[in-house]
Order: sequence, then structure tokens, then C-alpha cells
Amino acid sequence: MEIRFEKEYLKELYNDGRTKNKKYRFQPQVVKKYQKRIDTLAGITRIEELFTLNSLNFEALESSGNYSIRIDYHYRLEFQVSNSDTEPIITIWLIMDITNHYE
Repeated sequence: MEIRFEKEYLKELYNDGRTKNKKYRFQPQVVKKYQKRIDTLAGITRIEELFTLNSLNFEALESSGNYSIRIDYHYRLEFQVSNSDTEPIITIWLIMDITNHYE
């Protein structure tokens, strides 16, 4: 399983807990939950497994083909999934963005 980050700040937040870009500064508790959500995704092999984790509020986003899970009350993590050609097993998670759910 591979995790890819569409934007550099997402990779920095996951690996370092902070980012150089001041536009993407988050509270420490948000960063910790973000890292925890990435770790959760890394342990999942089928998209159906996300349905059983109610606290994530997993949902498919309309017309974009993207999915999202909750980081906390205000922020959501958007991602795409690539499956194996032969089985419905997730091979790549593409982490796209952290969005403010209520803006």
C-alpha cells in the first residue's frame, strides 16, 4: 500500500508535524489527528472498512470521485483511492487536501 500526497504541505504535516508554508498552519491537536487519520487509512485495504468506523464520518463527495473523512469537528481530509487491477484492494491513497467543513 502506498500513500501519496498531492500537495507538499500535506506530506510535511504528516512527516514533520508542521509545514514551512504559513498558509497551512494548523493547531497542534488538528495536526495530531491528521497524522492519526493517515495512519488509519494506511491500515485499510478495502474502502468498505471505512463504513464501520463511524467516528470518521466517511462519505463520497458528489460528482468528483473523491472521498472524505473527518479529522475533527471543523476539518475534513479529502482523498482518492486507486484499487488493484485484479482485486478490489486499495493500492494507493492519494491525499488531496484538508478542508474546513463549514466554509
